Amino acid sequence: MTQAQRRGTGFTTVRIHRNATALLLAGSLMGLAGCSDSDPKASPSAPSQRPTATPTASPNSTADAEEAAVLAAYTQSWKAQTEAYAKASSAGTGLRKTTTLRALGLIEKDLTTMRKAGQVTTGKPAIHPRDPKVTDGDIPKATLTDCVDTTKWTLIDKASKKEVPLPSTRLVKYISTAKLEKWGAKWMVTELTAQTQPC
Repeated sequence: MTQAQRRGTGFTTVRIHRNATALLLAGSLMGLAGCSDSDPKASPSAPSQRPTATPTASPNSTADAEEAAVLAAYTQSWKAQTEAYAKASSAGTGLRKTTTLRALGLIEKDLTTMRKAGQVTTGKPAIHPRDPKVTDGDIPKATLTDCVDTTKWTLIDKASKKEVPLPSTRLVKYISTAKLEKWGAKWMVTELTAQTQPC
């Protein structure tokens, strides 16, 4: 992540502070940006680094099925981002299966910065995607809003395993919006935008 809020990505929701390569988010993929209170559901990650997502209702119509597919694609994208930031590399994470090249480019910038600084993340973000809006067309599109909680998502020095200090003014829980498109039978994240407002 960069010190500025990430625009037009995927996931990344992670943003790295320019001087300390501190996470703010990717996205991205990730972002250790947000407001102050912590989510009890956000716990240190298991090896899978899967972000915590709010459960959704079972689909009972075509519209509900599409909304559920959008939420599943978004959650999968975050899972892949979280895995990538945990090793500062997208290799073997499945990011390309869930995120378009435009969105992936911003995540890869973050990952390059992290590798150069010798940093990775531990733990995982808690995501709470809601209200997907799906529109038909030649290429169906969807948007959704999320409250990303990075309380338990930590940037560390890979060698020392010590936490990297982040700006005290950063948001720890923040509102994020995502755009997706349906490519064939599959929903892909085309853009992730972290807002400056807390949730």
